[in-house]
Amino acid sequence: MKSSAWPAVFTVPRFTYDAELKLEQGNTAFKTRGILLSPDPKLKISILDGLAEEIVKYKVYPSDAEYDQVAAALVQKHPCLKERGSVTGYSGWKASLKYKLGNYRTKLRNLGCTEVAVNSVKHKPGGISSPAYNVKKPRKAEVNYCPPHPQGETEETLEAVRKILLNEVKKKNNEKNVRMLMDKSFSIRRHEVIKEPLIADFKTRWPALFRTEEVCAEFERITTIPLVSTFFAKLDGYSGKLMKMFANRGGVLGQRIKNLLVPTTRTDDIEVRRACIIKSLCAYLNEDPSSLVWEYMVSMCFLKCCCIFKDA
Repeated sequence: MKSSAWPAVFTVPRFTYDAELKLEQGNTAFKTRGILLSPDPKLKISILDGLAEEIVKYKVYPSDAEYDQVAAALVQKHPCLKERGSVTGYSGWKASLKYKLGNYRTKLRNLGCTEVAVNSVKHKPGGISSPAYNVKKPRKAEVNYCPPHPQGETEETLEAVRKILLNEVKKKNNEKNVRMLMDKSFSIRRHEVIKEPLIADFKTRWPALFRTEEVCAEFERITTIPLVSTFFAKLDGYSGKLMKMFANRGGVLGQRIKNLLVPTTRTDDIEVRRACIIKSLCAYLNEDPSSLVWEYMVSMCFLKCCCIFKDA
């Protein structure tokens, strides 16, 4: 299971020794005489292989923006690789990188990597030839889309862990053991999720997952991003613009929003401010804030946020 999210700044790795020598000579020629390097096939393969190996440390299905980020980082570190006639200077590298990742995924699939093998035709039931049949498609944010089982574990041993978890979740003040078992059984749970089971059946098999704390923990296991802190950080970043938007709203709705924002004038508590902003946003979108909070409390178990909104 991968533990690192996609980096804010992609670091281009060191390539093979001979490739680094060629790039060093090319960068020197570019700085002194402005000559761009035309990489030979061996050098280009070495560069693309190195980038592909670095990318799959984070995810095997990068987004288009992430391909842009990698290609831009490459020509920034090695300016001699910039392309003539390209607006960005790296569009060709980006296209080549996409093909390389596709071929690299095929190699991983042949080696039995579950993250990509699950999308192959031969893994589909009933001889269906469609690669997407009855299997959840990978999303760009899913760092751990279909991780392999932990070393030494099999489906049988993890199924036994799941059955133990059914008893542990019934005990009071047992969050630590539940979290440990949920971490251990993550891979088999993801293998079930990508087959898109019925929610009712899945909830019966994994009741612990529908606890408040486990919703957040599972999100972090899948994306390596903490859910609550990221949500509030983004909310705080947009709060200024949202407040301006609310202030420009007139009429009956504008007055209703002003009433919802009254608590922010009485205290500097950041939680009160967040709650009022979300309630006001609901009103701005002609939604009932109390209904929205109730929906989250019932169906998503996002109680930490909801309690804050409800008490403001």
